Amino acid sequence: MDVKGAALLYTMAGLMVTFAGFSAILLSVRQAAGAQLSVLDRFLARTVLTFLFTLTAGALLPPLLSLYDISESFMWKIAAVLFGLPMLFLQMTYPGRRRKAVGAMPPPIILAVFVIFASAVIAAMMIYVCAGFYYAAAAYITAVLANFLTTAFAFITAVDVILRDPVDRPR
Repeated sequence: MDVKGAALLYTMAGLMVTFAGFSAILLSVRQAAGAQLSVLDRFLARTVLTFLFTLTAGALLPPLLSLYDISESFMWKIAAVLFGLPMLFLQMTYPGRRRKAVGAMPPPIILAVFVIFASAVIAAMMIYVCAGFYYAAAAYITAVLANFLTTAFAFITAVDVILRDPVDRPR
């Protein structure tokens, strides 16, 4: 059974894994320049990688489930719940995890885009798909893509903040 949008899901999974590797390398640039990695640097790297690999799993889940010959409508519902709940948990707990790790809340733009907007997209996708509306594949794939883009936005914003911090060279 071929899954609707499988080629797009595979392409997005490859792109997300590539971006995860690139982001890990980019975050090590400060260390290569002689700076010590800050608590914020480590937290952001861990967060970005966690989100990207969760999104990658979300992209690969529908083709995996299709191998079990589950009906397509039920397969999208299972994928929406198995991907959506962990992703929503990560998004909703991000401000608290950041405050605990770094001692400060995220900037308002990150709260708006990375937490509120991205969470709303996941919640809307889960409701839409589980309600059995016709374009379940499109809703699911759109949610994965939108969350990838919000993660990329958050990463670019974080890199801007990190690179503005002075480099503390060991003496």
